[in-house]
Amino acid sequence: MPPRRRRPPRAGALSELPPLKILRSILLLQISYYAVAFILLIFTVLVFGQNFSVGLVFDWNNIKRDNTLGWLIAIVWLLVAFFTVIPLLLLVSRSKLVPDFALTIHFLHLLITSVYTRAIPTNLLWWGLQIASAALLVSLGVWACRYREMQPISFPSMPTPGKNNKKKTQVNGSAAGPSYEMVGQRDEESQT
Repeated sequence: MPPRRRRPPRAGALSELPPLKILRSILLLQISYYAVAFILLIFTVLVFGQNFSVGLVFDWNNIKRDNTLGWLIAIVWLLVAFFTVIPLLLLVSRSKLVPDFALTIHFLHLLITSVYTRAIPTNLLWWGLQIASAALLVSLGVWACRYREMQPISFPSMPTPGKNNKKKTQVNGSAAGPSYEMVGQRDEESQT
């Protein structure tokens, strides 16, 4: 009995998601997530008249229901998720990969927060905030990625052989490249 032939891998399967590219994307997304968080939290705390500390980013105990600063920090974290959609779109090419990367960002944030405070978060507001932030990042990221994927593909205008390519035609009052129309082609074929 001859050995069974293995199917060749699907085209692009080996180069589509190499591990180092995935790790680089995760690292860049996490850095951008914290960069946005630091910028927004520093601005918010300074406007609020408080002192900034790194604990505002990494300590889950700062998100409290009993004071205004705790609620303000929670709202800022939702804004962080909103603005993190931009780097997510720049680094993730397919909409089906957005939930993976968005949930990875939040899982790594859970790990970093747990290491920083040396305890697993027990604050229900913090957990609700993480769920809402992840849902916001996933839904906006998938929507924006699908919107980008559904845009029509525009091809550059190609010169036609034997024609004067320097001549520009007017389309809707603006200069454009040569226009192509398939209707006249049938008439030209029937005459030859």
